[in-house]
Amino acid sequence: MAANTSLGTAKQLADPNYTPPMAQAIPLGIQHILAMFISNVTPAIIVAGAAGFGFGSNSPDFPLMIYMIQMSMLFAGIATLFQTIGFGPVGARLPVVQGTSFAFVPIMIPLVAGKGVDAIAILMGGVVVGGLFHAVLGTFIGRIRFAFPPLVTGLVVLMIGLALIKVGIQYAAGGVPAMGTPEYGSFNNWLVAGVVIVVTLGLKFFSRGMLSVGAVLWGMVVGYLVAWAMGMVSFDGIGRAAAFSAPVPFKFGIEFTAAAIIGMCAMAFVSAVETVGDVSGIARGGANREATDKEIEGATYADGLGSAVAGLFGALPNTSFSQNVGLVAITGVMSRGVVTIGAIILVVCGLIPKVGAIISTIPIEVLGGGVIVMFGMVASAGVSMLSQVKWNRRNLVIFAISLSVGLGLQMEPAALQYLPGTAKLLMVSGLLPAAVLAIVLNLVLPEELPEK
Repeated sequence: MAANTSLGTAKQLADPNYTPPMAQAIPLGIQHILAMFISNVTPAIIVAGAAGFGFGSNSPDFPLMIYMIQMSMLFAGIATLFQTIGFGPVGARLPVVQGTSFAFVPIMIPLVAGKGVDAIAILMGGVVVGGLFHAVLGTFIGRIRFAFPPLVTGLVVLMIGLALIKVGIQYAAGGVPAMGTPEYGSFNNWLVAGVVIVVTLGLKFFSRGMLSVGAVLWGMVVGYLVAWAMGMVSFDGIGRAAAFSAPVPFKFGIEFTAAAIIGMCAMAFVSAVETVGDVSGIARGGANREATDKEIEGATYADGLGSAVAGLFGALPNTSFSQNVGLVAITGVMSRGVVTIGAIILVVCGLIPKVGAIISTIPIEVLGGGVIVMFGMVASAGVSMLSQVKWNRRNLVIFAISLSVGLGLQMEPAALQYLPGTAKLLMVSGLLPAAVLAIVLNLVLPEELPEK
């Protein structure tokens, strides 16, 4: 507690409307950005790679990946301002950090896989409609929370992590474009990815403060330096990137398809429940109280509106970032002013394409080492949620069937070859069928199976 005396009194630190002196508030705001930065830009990199204009693709559309990275930063910052400053009923007015959501990635990959830039218009249609639907959930999210106990939310988060782990291994080995070549899975590739993982673990467990909080980022910085020393880094694109660029409405166009809309709306439920948990966690961790209905509703409105606006400019859906919830609890600083400072930094970065160009110089193997840790943490977060479940036979059966069907369809998509296009796209992620099964079975099965 003594470490916090320069920041303010205990009562002030628990007040969202109190801002510590700028000398402390700015570093605290930067710390929030370090905690979420790589996680925020990674979904855009994965989606661009899946579509075929990402790392290693040699596609003439590669600069559009840089644009998507830029928009990830800009609209994470804008959505965070929706949360911290708010307007009308929109915003929790708490230190809630928004960022590009991993939850939607397993749904987005089948929608764009190998289809190039043209498929992004379909994605954006889903993002906009899904975001508006997400905002509408704010009006009644409190009344449907009963349908999402830890058994359901834990399973969904676990499935998200499992769906993404394959991507991390592919990146560490050299990326999809290197598949089938001698370079894929080479010693050098795994050496670079391994350095990132080892440094990340070392800093996470043997350091404190910003080094520990930003361990993944610093691990990737060290991995980047190793890759640069090995001649794996090219700076050609930085000089060509502009010093300033405004977002472009409908940069990729917009197209509305059933698969994208259904998928995004379904995942909006998951994201909304995650946000409820994050807001509750911030209120408990930072102020030792329960979140109010108004705060939860405002956070959900901001979540959805932030995603819808992002989709108009070519960015992906936003959600609250759980790692920053932990940061509020660790620092004990509940100030929304601190997070507002971090949001402004994100907005500025999003208006400078050179920042996106610098990120695009990161070798895919370095990114692979980072995302192996991140996606593993997503899966382990799901396991942590599941630890709250009472594992009677009923819950074991629900979990077993939902996981078997979801993971099985994800691993063997050819089993769905006779389904119509829209249904197939929604099912191959495994995430939606697992979530729907878990929700339905949890609602219809009696609390205890009869004893023999």
